[in-house]
Formats: sequence, C-alpha cells, structure tokens
Amino acid sequence: MPDSPPHSTDAAVTAHRSRLPSSDNVVLIVACLAQFMVVLDISIVNVALPAIQVSLHFRTVDLQWVVTAYALTFGGLLLLGGRLADLFGRRRIFLVGLGVFTAASLLGGFATDQATLIAARSLQGVGAAILSPATLTILTVTFSEPRARARAFGMWSAVAAGGGAAGALFGGVLTQYLSWRWILFVNVPIGIALFAVARVTLHESKAEGPRRSLDIAGGATVTGALFLLVYAISRTDAVAWTATSTLVLLAIAALLLIAFVAIEAKVASHPLIPLRLFKVRSVTGANLVMFCFGVGMFAMWFFLSLYLQQILGYSPVVTGLTFLPQTAAIAIGATLSGRLSPKFGPRNVLLAGSVIGAIGLFWLSFIQAGDSYWTGVCGGGILATFGMGLAFTPVALLATGGVPHQDAGLASGLVNCSRQIGASVGLAVLTTIAASYTATALHDSPHSNTQGGVRGAVAMAMTAGYARAFLIASVVVLIGGGLGLIIPPPRPQVTSGDWDDSDRPQSTGPALLD
Repeated sequence: MPDSPPHSTDAAVTAHRSRLPSSDNVVLIVACLAQFMVVLDISIVNVALPAIQVSLHFRTVDLQWVVTAYALTFGGLLLLGGRLADLFGRRRIFLVGLGVFTAASLLGGFATDQATLIAARSLQGVGAAILSPATLTILTVTFSEPRARARAFGMWSAVAAGGGAAGALFGGVLTQYLSWRWILFVNVPIGIALFAVARVTLHESKAEGPRRSLDIAGGATVTGALFLLVYAISRTDAVAWTATSTLVLLAIAALLLIAFVAIEAKVASHPLIPLRLFKVRSVTGANLVMFCFGVGMFAMWFFLSLYLQQILGYSPVVTGLTFLPQTAAIAIGATLSGRLSPKFGPRNVLLAGSVIGAIGLFWLSFIQAGDSYWTGVCGGGILATFGMGLAFTPVALLATGGVPHQDAGLASGLVNCSRQIGASVGLAVLTTIAASYTATALHDSPHSNTQGGVRGAVAMAMTAGYARAFLIASVVVLIGGGLGLIIPPPRPQVTSGDWDDSDRPQSTGPALLD
C-alpha cells in the first residue's frame, strides 16, 4: 500500500475539503462501493455458470469466456486505466468507468446469445479497468493526512476482500431465487445510485505538471494479443493445433505481442509498462509467480462450481455456501502471512504457501462422481485457498522490494495484471484439456452405450476431466512457488538513481487491485 501521496495533489481540492470534512466519509463510501462492485463481478459469476451454460447453450470449453472476457480486459487495460484518472480528471474518469460498467451489466443481463454476453463481460472489464484505479487515486487525494489515509485504504481493502467473499453467496441466491441474469442486473441500481451521489460529492482534480501522452497503442496491442491467444487455445478441442486457422491466430497474437514490446521500447514517449522494470529480478519473478497462482485459483473456482452443481447436484445457494470456508481460508492465510513474513522471510512464506496450495489442488484431482462435498471437495478446497492466501502477501512484498519507491505502485499493479492474465490464459488451456480428457474418457467408457449407464458414464467422464485440470493446476502452482526462488530477498527501496522520470507512473492507482 502506498505510504505517500502521488506526485499530483490539487491544492484547491484540499482547501475545499478542509471546509467540508464531513464529505470525506461520503467520498470513502462511494469509492468503496464502486470497488466492491468491481471485485464482486470477478467471483459472482462462478456459481451461475451452470445456469448460464444451460440458458445460452454454451459448451463447457466456451463457458470459460464468461470469466475470461472480464479478466482479460480488466487485466490488459488496468495500467492504462490507472493513467486516465490523472490525465483527464479523477471525478470524470470515475464517472466514465462507472457508466461503462453499469451499462455493460445491463447489456449482459439482457443477453440472449453467447456473443452478446461475452461482449458485455468484456465491456464490464473495460469499465472495471477504468473505475478501479480511479477509486484509489480519489482516496489518495482526498485523505492527505497519514492516519486518515491508512484508515481509508484499510476500509477500501476490506471492502474489496468482502466483494470477493460475498460473490459466491450472492451469486447463488440471485441465481436460484431470481435468475442468473440478476448477477448482472444487480449492478444497475447500485451503479445509478453511485453515479448520482458521485456527481454531487466528488470534486475534480488532475495531475499537476506537464501533460503526458497516453499509451493507447500499447494497451490495445497487448489486450488484442491476449484475446487472440486465448481464442486460439480455446478452439483446439475441435480444431487441431496444427490447423491453418489455429496457426494463423497464434501468429497474429505473436505479432501483436512483438508490436507491444516495440511500442513500449521505442515508440511510446511514456510507455504503459517501462520494459527496463523487468530487469529487476524481483519484478520479473513476482509476475511469473502471480501468473501461475492466477491459473490455479481461477481454475479451482471454475471447475468446482461445475462439479458441485452438475455432478453432485447441489443448488446454486448450497454451492455458494460451500465456497464460504474457502474464502475464509484465503483471509486467514493472508492475515497469517503478514505476521510470518517478517519473521521467516517472504520467500520462505511464499514457498510454503505454494506447496500447501499445490497439495490442496492435488487432493482435488482425486474427486469422483460419487463423492460428497465433505469427502471430495472440502479438505482440498480449504487447503488450496489457505495456501494461496498465505502466498499472496509475500508476492506483493517481493514485487516492490527491489524497485524505486516511486515505482512501487507500477510494480504492484503489474502483479495484479499478471494474476488476471494468468487466470485467462490458464483457464483457456485447462478447459480445453478437461474437455478433451472428458471426450476420451466417455469414448472409452464401457457404459457409454448402455441405456442405463449413459448418465453415469457422462458424470464420470466430466469428473475425470475436472480432476485432470486440478492435477495440472497443482503442478503450475508448485512451479510458481519454485519461480519465487529467483526473487532476491527484499531490501530497502532504492532511490531514483538513474531511473528516468518518464518511466514512473503518475498514479498509485493500480497498486491495490484485489
């Protein structure tokens, strides 16, 4: 968490707020509720996935796009969104992001086909990438006194964590008693109310100093490359890797990634991601680690939601309730890691968390179609989420430990982008593998052609596919822990040295996006 104000502080806003101290609490509530919506929409869809699949006739391998479309645009445009608030005004960008997010939620709720829903989820991610950093920069400017800022950031972080925890339960209740569409519609009245209050209570402020250009080309090329990469991977259950269409898509994705690197290195006057930052081992290592953790965490929620409802026959509400112990395990692990890291070192805690998380996912790889929650899911799910929670805090500490203080916000923001990107790419790979493994298991089943055994054979084949995904996810998480060993021990943050001022972010906005 940043411990100093950003480079930009609007004196007029500060003076005005000194005359209206009571408005600060309203600003805090508005910012926290906006962040709650953003985080809620990451988790709320998981429990609704089976209902969405039936309603819009998704194949399992395509269903991952409901999650991936949001995560890709959110992660791919997050750093770009963090720059917008400082350049064009925090209040203005907050309202734009909130408007886009709310409109996309309404569009998704009315979706009657797969393409419309996926487009709406992508647009939600764009709105979230604009809105989420703006909430933090608004709090940074509003609360200049250290204790007040610490209180505001603490509440912001708690609400963000609460959004993730509440998503599964809210999603279950809305899906079961109303419709899966209400997991999106619920954002509309909240967004409209927040928009009205924000227009009255928020005061405009911008970054001081010379106006810096926005790296739109960088954000567009990296996000486009990731979309094409995930799309190419998700088609390989039906189209071979060596097929012309697959190779063309992968080639275009590679060219866009090359173009992104060239833009960041040679073209952009103020690059979205200064490539020299990756010369720091702690930054490179932490991003690789978080990429792997994103694969494991998102895959676990995705496949467990399908398994609990489609195989075990649990209702959406019961499924949401079964996720609560896992959410509590994340919180406990994260809290405990904050105490253990100073004592045992963040790298050691990171490694321990990754091993525990990998063991939990490996445990889940033994699920059977005839299991119950208690015999097949509970132990492995709690162990996996506790391990991930234990590892998250050390990753953030290590990511910012070797960079100048002014770049801590950018380094932390990159880690959060890597988690979303890892989730997107990893989920595409694992759903494709699970679908292929399910098809093979069903083909080889001796009961697949018998009248009474079709349903059981399908259940066993689907479970086998989910189990294989959990097994691969456990290996990826373990590899992520091993990659943490390349990160040097944290040391006091260096001064600016020979770092170019143009490479420094103009906002601490992306620093805390959970």
